[in-house]
Amino acid sequence: MSGVHEGPLSGVRVLEIADEKGRFCGKLLGDLGADVIKIEPPGGDRTRRVGPFLDDVPHRDRSLSFWYYNTSKRGITLALDTPDGRALFRRLAAESDVVLESLAPGVMAGWGLDHAALSADHPGLVYCSITPFGRTGPWAGYRSSDLIHMAGGGEMASSGYDETEAPDAPPIAPGGGNAWHTGAHYAMIAIMAALVAGQAGGSGQDIDVSIHDSCALTTEAAIANWVYRGEVLRRQTGRHHAVTQTPRTQFLARDGKYVTALISGGLNARNLKALAELMDACGFRHELHAEKYADPAVIASEAPRIINTMLADFIASIDSDTVYHTAQERGFTWGAVRSADELLDDPHLGDRGFWKTVAHPELGREFVYPGEAALFSDSPWRVSRRAPLVGEHNVEVLCGMLGLSRLRLVALMEAGVV
Repeated sequence: MSGVHEGPLSGVRVLEIADEKGRFCGKLLGDLGADVIKIEPPGGDRTRRVGPFLDDVPHRDRSLSFWYYNTSKRGITLALDTPDGRALFRRLAAESDVVLESLAPGVMAGWGLDHAALSADHPGLVYCSITPFGRTGPWAGYRSSDLIHMAGGGEMASSGYDETEAPDAPPIAPGGGNAWHTGAHYAMIAIMAALVAGQAGGSGQDIDVSIHDSCALTTEAAIANWVYRGEVLRRQTGRHHAVTQTPRTQFLARDGKYVTALISGGLNARNLKALAELMDACGFRHELHAEKYADPAVIASEAPRIINTMLADFIASIDSDTVYHTAQERGFTWGAVRSADELLDDPHLGDRGFWKTVAHPELGREFVYPGEAALFSDSPWRVSRRAPLVGEHNVEVLCGMLGLSRLRLVALMEAGVV
């Protein structure tokens, strides 16, 4: 793009052979400027068949899920289960800095394409595999899903409803590929660290990322509390897990939307005075200025009524955005619960230029995408292109990079190699 500085990973080439477990890592690397070449089997990856599809027309080049997770990548097709496909992959790996793969443990090694084989020709290669449970250990061969990882990794134990609101309620998974996102984030961190180590004089590295390990790393205080204090952190509706019951935090506003209202530091005379002044500012009648509320014992005894009745009634009398912003202006950690469509109109995200318009030339249309999580002053993090069509860059990569003739490429296509 003319006039736009290159991203922080410009000059880094990544070969990606990744499904839903690892594609987010490739997206992050690509949006940060790496030249990510996504390798799919002839006909395209199975994740292209995941809906919803643009205009509800099922097609391998119209999957909205595939679009999102594969921005800023080039795409080629290559049958790695064929000798010619493997030979071409080895040539590509010799011209690359990173191999990112999320196939089942042992598959790449069986094809002679693991780190041990590839590093013989390219000692500086960073090789990263993302697998459900890692390449070693008694669970290495287990099958999994995002749901299985949320359960086995510990997150579900802290997610759901508390006993007072839903006795014997089951744990609830956060959902939406959170386990895969977690593993992909840690894989990106590991790859970046390995690249830095290589620049500092180190050699290439073989990185074994376990999604299960990544999830177990993100249970916050649950593991530490059990190991060091023998305490089990309990699920609590719409709020953080805790050893004991904590005050409710979610309340319906007048417009039928939820507001998350935290009383940071708990109920005490100072916070209660601030809450009373907030209610005053909104014209809500209350009794919190009564002298009895200067007594900590009274506050403690009436805390459930203050939270569940007074605070709930106050928020129910005002629209969610009004109470959210008025409370924030007075130092309260409150926020309105946003839906996806509301985020598109969020003025804060708009002011920061978060939403990006990405061209799809083959359709003659442009679409809005989520943008970057951080603004770089000189080397921008950005979506540089839409996801590749099936085999879109076969000629560019296989003929341009590797020097294959067009005739040879046609022969490989006819043989089912590309």
